[in-house]
Amino acid sequence: MRTEAAERIELVFSLFDANGDGVLDSGDFDLMTGRVLEAAGASDDGAREAVRAAFRRYWTTLATELDANGDGVITVDEFRPFVLDPERFGPTIAEFAEALAALGDPDGDGLIERPLFVSLMTAIGFAEPNIHALFDAFGPDAGDRITVATWATGIRDYYAPDMAGIPGDRLVTVRAV
Repeated sequence: MRTEAAERIELVFSLFDANGDGVLDSGDFDLMTGRVLEAAGASDDGAREAVRAAFRRYWTTLATELDANGDGVITVDEFRPFVLDPERFGPTIAEFAEALAALGDPDGDGLIERPLFVSLMTAIGFAEPNIHALFDAFGPDAGDRITVATWATGIRDYYAPDMAGIPGDRLVTVRAV
C-alpha cells in the first residue's frame, strides 16, 4: 500500500467518526448522512435516497466484514486494511461515489458547481482550503464546474491502494487558510 493511500484512509476514518469517540458505529453514519443531506437541500428525493442508501451500505459492509465480535463498532485497525481492498470494498465505494457525485448535480446537467461541491465536502468534514485545492485539481471549466463523472472517478481513486499523485491527495495535505 502506498503511503498516500494510508494517509487518505486515516483521514476518512477520522471524518466518518462523526461523534469523535474513536470508533465507527451506525450512529456515525447517521450523523454524516444527515449533515450531507442538509447541505444538499436542492437535490431531488431520488438523489437524496441514493446517498442515504450508499451511506447505509457503507456501514453495513463494514459491520458485516469487520465486526467479527459483534460489538457494533469498527476500530481504525479493523478499518485500514479492509477499505483499501478493492475486492472486498470496491462495489461499496462505487455506489457511494456515484451517489455522492449525483447529489452534487441537482439540476441534472452533469455538472457540479463549486459552491455545492464545497458545501457537500464541508458537510463530510474536509477542510475548506483542501476542498478548493481538490476542485481545482479536477480542472473546472470556465463556469467553475466539474463533471459528475470526474468527481465519481476521484472518489473511487481516493480508495485505491496503489494510487498516488491523484487529486484526492489534496484532501490530506494540510493547506494554509
